[in-house]
Amino acid sequence: MTVIVAELMGQRLELETRPGLFSPGHADRGTLAMLSLVRFEPGMRVLDLGCGCGLVGILAARICGEQNVVLSDVDPVAVEVAALNAARNGVGGVKAVVSDGFAQLTDAGFDLILSNPPYQSDFSVAKGFIEKGFNRLKLGGRLMMVTKRRDWYRNKLSAIFGGVRVRDVDGYCVFEAERRSAQYANRRGARGCIK
Repeated sequence: MTVIVAELMGQRLELETRPGLFSPGHADRGTLAMLSLVRFEPGMRVLDLGCGCGLVGILAARICGEQNVVLSDVDPVAVEVAALNAARNGVGGVKAVVSDGFAQLTDAGFDLILSNPPYQSDFSVAKGFIEKGFNRLKLGGRLMMVTKRRDWYRNKLSAIFGGVRVRDVDGYCVFEAERRSAQYANRRGARGCIK
């Protein structure tokens, strides 16, 4: 077990990590790059998609309110550790869910979905995050992702959301796309519906 200490947005977090979890020895640089562009506000509904040890979701819960934050990951150990870390940092009321992308996640109406997706060569995980994430955002809600790959993410987010803002931070690409209409969900028909 390792404990990471992070000071972000005026919040001091202590996070337990374990071998096998994403970035077990330190706060990931890509995640920090994404967080440098995020503005949390009290009352915002936030999803930390692929939460790992919970850094993003716990930070969001400290500012937005624990009842407004959902942490999810496909790895049951990650979700267990994230829930323990939430309690350790005074926001034990967050919802922590084991889910393969959105498959087991019933929540919707998010103001913000944040993700540092796994770098899969076939992009299948990221594709699901983007396509299903669109329908889980409320109108005006935003999806933010961080990767080192620009073109595929820019093209996919633009195709689904009708546009995307890309910013370079510390060697990473931070993508921000806003749900401005129900157009994608309508165009996709039943496949685009929330499951």
